Amino acid sequence: MQPAIVPQALPAPVKEHLSKLDLNLCMTCGTCTNGCPVTGTPGMEGWDTRKVLRMLHLGLVDEVVQSKFPWVCTGCGRCAHACPMNIDIPYIMLHMKHLRPRDKVPGILHKGAENCFNTGNNMAIPKEDYLFLMYDMGVEMADEDCPGFYVPIDKQDADILFFPNSKEVFADNEDMKWWWKIFYAAKENWTIPSENWESVDWGLFTGNYDYIKTFAQRKIDFVKKFNIKRMIMPDCGGGSYGCRVGMKYCVAENPDSKINAIYLYEYLMELIQSGRIKLDKSVNEGKIFTWHDSCKHGRELERHFGKGFYDEPRWIIQQCVDEFVDVEPTRANGHCCGAGGGMWPGPYEEEAAYHGREKYNSIKKSGANVLVVGCSNCHDQLMKRVPKFYPDYKYEVKYIWELVADTLILEPWSEEEIEKAEAEAQSQWERLGVDTEMEY
Repeated sequence: MQPAIVPQALPAPVKEHLSKLDLNLCMTCGTCTNGCPVTGTPGMEGWDTRKVLRMLHLGLVDEVVQSKFPWVCTGCGRCAHACPMNIDIPYIMLHMKHLRPRDKVPGILHKGAENCFNTGNNMAIPKEDYLFLMYDMGVEMADEDCPGFYVPIDKQDADILFFPNSKEVFADNEDMKWWWKIFYAAKENWTIPSENWESVDWGLFTGNYDYIKTFAQRKIDFVKKFNIKRMIMPDCGGGSYGCRVGMKYCVAENPDSKINAIYLYEYLMELIQSGRIKLDKSVNEGKIFTWHDSCKHGRELERHFGKGFYDEPRWIIQQCVDEFVDVEPTRANGHCCGAGGGMWPGPYEEEAAYHGREKYNSIKKSGANVLVVGCSNCHDQLMKRVPKFYPDYKYEVKYIWELVADTLILEPWSEEEIEKAEAEAQSQWERLGVDTEMEY
């Protein structure tokens, strides 16, 4: 007979931290388990959220920390959203990640976090390569259909600060052009950083509290240094949520760290409603569109900061298309795609794909041809990994800013505006020391 579990005393720091998250309120009702994407995942037999909470209550913290469970948790928040006692289970799992020795963090996650800390981006892309790519891609876009366009870097007194995603800089270069096209059409006074430009919060993926705060402080410092009016929160759900968490820490320590930020949905709505950009729905005729609610942009942002984005993206999409349908369940009750919490870049591909099975089924049942998303990790998960494991229903995946860019009516700049921008570009590249004759 297997011996009964003997309760153990939690280490004092762990006990203090978990006491803030109301773990003792757990009634073992199982609501968390029923809503969790991990439940039933092959390879996770015998594990579920309720069991993990009971293990922690009994002092088995080492067993949880050493397990795979915190790392296959996407942090989607369906557990906490439904919990009758309002226990912050995703934060408990984040702390279990935090307690794992850094050399035991699975896959490339710790390396990505270290790269972000040491080089300013998770791919460790050298500054010289990054700057030349921005130059080269800007020239390409100006030659295509946006004469006068260039990528403004470290621009003083810009109205908007934007952060690139390292996977786009590293490989998916063309994906950067959609935001750029929107900025061009709106004649936005915008900029990106030359250093520490990574948008994704790898500190959140790895449970590294110091990095979460450091990455947020770097963004705050850039806004202050260059007198930027507003920063667009990073598009990655975890990136924007982690940045918001980090900024909360920073402002608590120094109230002067508060800056003005706007979420991408608010910004796109602002451009459309003000008439700064114009859209032509007819380019999207003949297709049915639906929307994927990112867990962090929705219920987790709503739960921790009082505002989730549900209506805004749906309104934006409906300015671009005539046929829109919702997936079911939707909004705060929607299913996780399986990419969150570092699961997209993490080593657990089969588990992540299984997590996304219910989201796949909801897309299939909707009958939509095009799935629109607002998070880079959700995008890749739903475009690449989920169809690999569930290939029988074909759908297209688009970023919401890609949809807007595709639907734009581009109004030409004047000759004076083009000449002014070209002069600014030449001055900038000389200031940054970019060799515009270099072969890339």
